[in-house]
Amino acid sequence: MPGKILIVDDEVHIRMLLEQTLEELEEECGVEILSAQNGEEGLAVIQSEKPDVVFLDIMMPKLNGYEVCQRVKEDPAITDIGIVLLTAKGQEVDRRQGMELGASRYMTKPFDPDEVLRVAKELLHLDAC
Repeated sequence: MPGKILIVDDEVHIRMLLEQTLEELEEECGVEILSAQNGEEGLAVIQSEKPDVVFLDIMMPKLNGYEVCQRVKEDPAITDIGIVLLTAKGQEVDRRQGMELGASRYMTKPFDPDEVLRVAKELLHLDAC
């Protein structure tokens, strides 16, 4: 089963760029791409859809990415979801905080679409696609 990817970002153009970047996995591998526009909505989608990978912005309204990551990692029903913090916050202290909260990866914006695709494939274990 190919899996699901959730994109959580309050900036519509970033969500669209990530969707375009990951559509290759959707078309060639059958991966389902979901999106949410803030942390609160993202957490609700995570709880209902249980995606395999979440590309999560940090600076968002309602719940920030750190809060979402922490809640996911504290919930035994969803703790195994791979979280990629994808943010403009590039300081070492920010990266360290994200990793301590349980993120699988920490990537900074602007991001390299090829790197996003590589990380998604790796976390979904899609070697053949």
